[in-house]
Amino acid sequence: MKDPYCCEVNETHPEKIAQAKRRLPDDDTLFALADLYKLFGDSTRLRILYVLFDAELCVCDIAELLGMTVSAISHQLRLLKQAALVKFRKSGKSVLYSLADSHVQTILAQGMEHITE
Repeated sequence: MKDPYCCEVNETHPEKIAQAKRRLPDDDTLFALADLYKLFGDSTRLRILYVLFDAELCVCDIAELLGMTVSAISHQLRLLKQAALVKFRKSGKSVLYSLADSHVQTILAQGMEHITE
């Protein structure tokens, strides 16, 4: 039976394969990228990132805004911080969280643009 996903002539294109192989990152890099994208696969973490899109907030504010416990938010922030998606700064007795950099905003904005087009 013929494979519907294969070329009709059933031949390879060595130049294209070589070009694609040169662009293909090494396995460690791909595993790191997959781990990063896994963090975006959780709606709670996405909600946290979205509330931090334009504002610095403390854990208590985020918990109140999202209707969750401080403990649950702290756990998710720890994961986001480990992945360098959020950063924090101390202001007096408060710890304020924000997106780590403009790359995180870009990822969120482009993802939203992709699903709403």
